[in-house]
Amino acid sequence: MEQKQKIAEINSSNTDKTTVTSPLSSVNLVSKVNSLTLNSTSHSYYVAPKKANGNDKNVESDYSYVISELVKLGEILSLNEFYSKIYSILQQKFDSGFMAVGLYKEQSNCINLRLQDKLGNFYSTKVFLKDSENPIVQAFNSQKPVYRDNVEFLKLSYFKNNSAVILPLLSVNKCLGVIIFADINPKQNITLYSHIANYAALISHNYDLVARSDAYINTDSLTLLYNHRGFQEILSNEISSAKVSKQELSILMMDICNITKINREMGHAKGDEVIKLVAENIKKNLRENDIAARYGGDELAIILPNTSVEQAKYVAEYLTYSLSCFYIDDVGPVKVSVGISTYPSSADDKEKLLILAEQAMYISKAKGYKDGMSAIISSCDFNFWDDIALKSYATVLGKRHAQLGINFEEDLITKFNAEHSIEGNKIFEIATSLAGAIDAKDPYTKDHSTSVSRFSEALARAINLPEEEIERIRLGALLHDVGKIGIPETVLQKQGPLSDEEWQIMKQHPAIGVDKVLMPNAALRDLIPIVKYHHERVDGKGYPEGLTKDQIPLAAKIVAIADTYHALISDRPYRRGMDIEKAISILEDGSGTQWDADLIRTFISIAPSLGV
Repeated sequence: MEQKQKIAEINSSNTDKTTVTSPLSSVNLVSKVNSLTLNSTSHSYYVAPKKANGNDKNVESDYSYVISELVKLGEILSLNEFYSKIYSILQQKFDSGFMAVGLYKEQSNCINLRLQDKLGNFYSTKVFLKDSENPIVQAFNSQKPVYRDNVEFLKLSYFKNNSAVILPLLSVNKCLGVIIFADINPKQNITLYSHIANYAALISHNYDLVARSDAYINTDSLTLLYNHRGFQEILSNEISSAKVSKQELSILMMDICNITKINREMGHAKGDEVIKLVAENIKKNLRENDIAARYGGDELAIILPNTSVEQAKYVAEYLTYSLSCFYIDDVGPVKVSVGISTYPSSADDKEKLLILAEQAMYISKAKGYKDGMSAIISSCDFNFWDDIALKSYATVLGKRHAQLGINFEEDLITKFNAEHSIEGNKIFEIATSLAGAIDAKDPYTKDHSTSVSRFSEALARAINLPEEEIERIRLGALLHDVGKIGIPETVLQKQGPLSDEEWQIMKQHPAIGVDKVLMPNAALRDLIPIVKYHHERVDGKGYPEGLTKDQIPLAAKIVAIADTYHALISDRPYRRGMDIEKAISILEDGSGTQWDADLIRTFISIAPSLGV
């Protein structure tokens, strides 16, 4: 529907801005038909009609039918379909051996010819303009009809006994190619064919304008690769095709290393130079059906149709090697980090494929270089709960959360709840990775959960709790903010005080953590009091239940102090982190009202030794 509208708009603009009479106008075209004198079979509009039961059909009626059907062809969706329909219309009323269309390709200086015969067969060939003796080239160069008693120039023996006329496709004084009609008497039918050629040329010109417009919209101005929008559209189509054909498809994601540093220290012109060089190298080395795009500022993405993981790795190795051979003044060799995901083995959903490719790319970046070459990582290569893998996953989530909503965080929780070995040392390892994923949603709370866990453990040891209880507090503190996985970034990252409505949303995170993470895991249920009540206050003004004094579990009181202390000494969007003395002063002011007084005294005594 979009393309139809674009064609209609361009048709309108062409009619307004040129003196060329548009063959799309049914009134104009049919009026010419009605003005013809069709009483004689020797007039120039005569076309040999098909025979029906031994009698000639009414030529005038057949001609009017062809014209009226041609006018409707603006609704055809593709040029091949458009030209096939023209031939189909002719075949319904007239006996034509074949019709061929050749459109000029400037880049290769040739005419790509596509021929359709009355049996429904198609033949394709290239005619190069340097072949000046070829009548197709003569018609194109002279922009005049060329007649031939045979079509040996097509080099198709099946059609050699046909005569034909070759007409240039002219639109706004530009020759777009040629159209060929096989006919026993082409000179007598030249006016009809000329009308068809004019009409076809205008439609072809409009399609070309639409294609150029779409290409401009979807092209990155710096690299001349597809931009993010174009990449997304093509990827959707390629995945649909892969589903139908039951073929694999791989996505290769590249991050150009140190672009931010180059921009900062040497200027954006140098950074653009590096990005352009990488893009040009990729264009030169891609296979015919691969599609490259500038996915982000310093990220490039490549769609590799019909490509397995192993084949994608080979392509990636070749590209990274070719890039490493370039040396840029003041920068050195070009280095990229590379991640791969593959349909359907990695995922069958477009967004998940992109997330996994980006995650693999960040893992590649974290692993660095060996012998000057980057580690090429596929989403099939790593353990999901590996620390680097999950931190990379969290980085992608943090960067793209505003676009994706909470679906991938739900995916993260589902994986966590499905983990069968969530016990012993493994539980703390996985919980640490999960906490890192949550902290990554907000760049200002980096490592918040692990710091709160460390501070809570220190306070628990300072009051001589049993080792088993210390480990429970350590783990509970690590997961104290796990419910923030369901809180929008607009609330988490707001630069300033929260509104009443936003505050009500934020206050839900303890309950979300309990319901989504702790309750589904039997090994974690004893952490529920810590996570649920770490925002209660001893004066009863906390949440979610307004507990007071001894109603609040000791472990939750400990985590509450550690949580507040780290928040005070950490940078926030609206302020710099406080020094230790200022933070301790605030804890003292809240002693006995917000926090347990005895715990505050102990914590203040150990705070200087905790670091940041």
